[in-house]
Amino acid sequence: MIDVVGVVFNDGGRIYYFSPKDLDLEKGVNVVVETERGLQYGKVLTNIKKINEENLNNPLKRVIRKVTQDDQKLYEKNLIDSAKAYDACKELINKHKLAMNLIDASYTLDRQQLLFRFYADERVDFRKLVKDLAALYKTRIELRQIGVRDKAREVGGIGPCGRLLCCSKFLYNFDAVSINMAKNQNIALNPNKINGVCGRLLCCLTYENDEYIKAKAGLPEIGETVELKEGRGKVFSIDVLNRKYKVGIDNYGIVTVEKK
Repeated sequence: MIDVVGVVFNDGGRIYYFSPKDLDLEKGVNVVVETERGLQYGKVLTNIKKINEENLNNPLKRVIRKVTQDDQKLYEKNLIDSAKAYDACKELINKHKLAMNLIDASYTLDRQQLLFRFYADERVDFRKLVKDLAALYKTRIELRQIGVRDKAREVGGIGPCGRLLCCSKFLYNFDAVSINMAKNQNIALNPNKINGVCGRLLCCLTYENDEYIKAKAGLPEIGETVELKEGRGKVFSIDVLNRKYKVGIDNYGIVTVEKK
């Protein structure tokens, strides 16, 4: 087990884990961290905790220091310059007639890299765009294509439940979602009901899926033929949470079965 602290680089963003080393860090503190892109300004979102090193997907990098006044001034300057870079990049995108929607632009704290994130339906040949941006800003340029879920997180909005989108409110990592999760919960497979504003399956289908799988254990499937004392019939309805199902038996009627 090793000590880690969770850090985010923007509100509602993904949590990344870093080694706190000997620093006394707590939730809400602004820090400078070491990343593959260079030094980054972030906010601590979790207190120091222990996790299994095997659960880390990438080598653990460290928190360099708590943010100083100079760091804060540079960070604020970077925000202003990033906004200008965003506008300049949009003009170049229009100039090159590229089918891409620019999401944002951001400098690393040490200004060693300028990152532009964009959304596009297909692959985009942006080599000329990168060349123009590199000549304009004299630093390393990266263009990163993001998915529709990431775009929904950035834009925000209201879900079909009437609440703010989970991804923009509190969901920091996207879990894999499958159509079987909707089937497990007996949700009608209507795209308007099971898809979010991003057009993909609702993230909330994962929240209770494990409990539905447990509750469904031992219950028959809809359409399955079962033998009861009243006769042989087909299952046409299942109440998973109450562990009940209904069977239609010819020349008898409907029988409700409760599974203990």
